[in-house]
Order: sequence, then C-alpha cells, then structure tokens
Amino acid sequence: MNDHPTTPPPTPTPPPPFKIGDAITLEIQDIAFGGEGVGRVDGFVVFVPFVGRGETVTAEVTELKKSFARAKLLQVLTASPDRVEPQCRYYMQCGGCQYQHLAYPAQLQLKHKQISDLLRRIGGFASAVIEPVIPCPQPYGYRNRLMVRSQWNRDTQALVIGFLRADSRLVVDIDECKIGEPALNEQILHVRAHPPPKGGIKVVVRIAPEGWELPRDSFFQNNFFLLPKMVAAVRETLQSAGTKFLIDAYCGVGFFSVELGDLVEHFAGVEIDIPAIKAARKNAANRNLTNGEFIAGSTEEVLPNLITRFAPADTTIVIDPPRTGCSPASIQLLRQVRPRQVIYVSCHPATLARDLGAVCADDAYEVRRVIPLDMFPQTQHVECVVDVRRKENA
Repeated sequence: MNDHPTTPPPTPTPPPPFKIGDAITLEIQDIAFGGEGVGRVDGFVVFVPFVGRGETVTAEVTELKKSFARAKLLQVLTASPDRVEPQCRYYMQCGGCQYQHLAYPAQLQLKHKQISDLLRRIGGFASAVIEPVIPCPQPYGYRNRLMVRSQWNRDTQALVIGFLRADSRLVVDIDECKIGEPALNEQILHVRAHPPPKGGIKVVVRIAPEGWELPRDSFFQNNFFLLPKMVAAVRETLQSAGTKFLIDAYCGVGFFSVELGDLVEHFAGVEIDIPAIKAARKNAANRNLTNGEFIAGSTEEVLPNLITRFAPADTTIVIDPPRTGCSPASIQLLRQVRPRQVIYVSCHPATLARDLGAVCADDAYEVRRVIPLDMFPQTQHVECVVDVRRKENA
C-alpha cells in the first residue's frame, strides 16, 4: 500500500460566463501594456481597448480563450475623469494610436505605472529607480516618419491607402494622420493622388533630420521634438560614470557616437550595415569629430577585441536594439566583456525588463536609474534610457 500523500489534481478553470457575440458589462480595473483595459466578469479576465481605469463599460465579446477573453467597446456607462475627445476621426478604426481618449497627463502616469509593473514583474527591479516620464512638448503632430500601406478591397473593387486597422490586418483608408508632422500629411495626400500600381506596396513618408546623412532605409528617431531631451538624458548618464571610452554597438548612422563623442577620449561605432557606416563617418566628419572610428561588422564579432583595446573598467557601451530586444548571445557578450557601464536605450519595456534581468543576474550589474521619455504620445509605446553599472565586487 502506498502511504505517500498524492498531489491533488489542479483546480479546473471555470468555463467563461459568456460566449462570443454576447454583450457584457464590466468595470475596468487596470490598463495593460499594449493599451487594453483589464476587467473581470465573475472572475474571468476580459481585455477591452480604448477604455480608462475605473470606467464601467459595455462590450461585445469577440475572442474567447481558456483563461481570458477580448471584447469590443460598445458604450462607456461611467466615464473616467481623464477621458477626452480624440482629435483623430479615424481613432478606434486605425491601429496606430491607443490613448487618444485619455488626457495627456493621464497617459504619462499610465506609462510610468506600466514600466514599473513590467520591470518589477519580469526583471525584479524596484520602482524607485524609475523616474517620471519626460513629456513630449508636442503630443500631436510629432512623428517624422510613417509607413503608408496599400491594399486592394475586393468588396468595393478599390485600392485602399492608409494604416492597419486596430482589429485586423486590413487597411483603413485615411487622408491624414494627427500624430504626423504637417509635412507628412502633405506627403500622404501626394501618395493618394499618385497611388501605388497595386495593393501590398508600402510607401514610407518621412522628413529627413536636418544636418544628418541618412540612407533611405536607415533608422532615425521618429520624434524630433523630444530628441534633445533624449540626448541630454544619455549624455548625463554617460558623464555620471566618468568613463574614458565609448562603444556604440549597433550604431546605425552614428547618432549616439556623434552626440556623445566629445565626452570621451575615444569612441567606436559598430554597425553591420555598410550604407549606414558610410553615413556615420560623414556625420562625424561634418561635425569635425576626430577622436573616433566606425567599424563595419557584426557587434558580436567586433566587440571582444575592441573592448580589450579600450579597457573594460573605463568603457561605456551604448545599445539601442529593436523592439525585440537583445539576443541571448548579445547579453552573454556584455556579461563576458564586463564594461563599467551599459546605457540601454529601449522602446519596449517588456523586452527591456527581460534583458536587464539577464544582464544583472548573479549580482553582476545593477540598474542605477531608468529615464522614460514619451517619444510616442497617444500610443502604447515609450522610450527608456537605463543606466546599468558593473558591481565592483562582482
């Protein structure tokens, strides 16, 4: 006879108290990262977009999973005091913005809470290191780059030109974007007047940054209005470490190298994209910056030798990865070369939290401060500049 206690079977998840197509009433308890409100019906989680915390709403169930559902907002029964009238007539159809229905100060508070929650839950970091979100001086009309999509509509037998819808991969027809700079809206009208020959073609409209060499497909920050404060935050973070050398990993057209080069004895930018490296060299030459170099190649291959030249204890590495964050190999490389400081510039708090947790594992590094900047008002996105320091006893 087996006298050992048996593990009780897991409690089954109760079935949802509704089905797809049902109209439900619920109170919004929180706003998740990504912009969806979180409510519950008989304990069952429901995500609803375009709502505010504390609102009571009716919504139609559109998607049903084992542990949660999604629903489409039908009516706001009790509105949040932060609710405002969206400026864009395509809002809630177009998927580009998630927060136009919230007053701007509320958006900033919401983003701060989301960053704090993600860094604590995923990375285990205290919210005390996260500073208030730096606001954009122009919450509308700030974007300097947009991607306009074309799609053939079989029902109307017409070419649709605009942005992806909020609820599907279909394109909503638009003739202006309220978060785009006025010059971009003129370019959108030009695209509409001279449409692509068929659906599926994407057209990028952008305003070139003044004084910068920029190849057509190279990355540059999308908000010129808040860019000076972002540069100031990164400069202050670098100066506070007192390092002599700077490595700008994945440097693109050399933005951070050029903006920070005067603070160090020597710098190096590393980039695998040849046109971007050529542009970076021109950008440095145009500013008479002679104490640095730009190296064409993979950061993973170049960095180990480069760091031995620069001396890790006197080196800062700047990384500004895409939204997917750093690869595990890149994280291991940072821990292996052990620079005194890493300045991590991120546009995605969830992958930022994951990467910071990996960098700081085993008490090798610590996060000194997180400086959020609202480079993307009216949307779910937010930029962060993070000061990561090597622990002396590690």
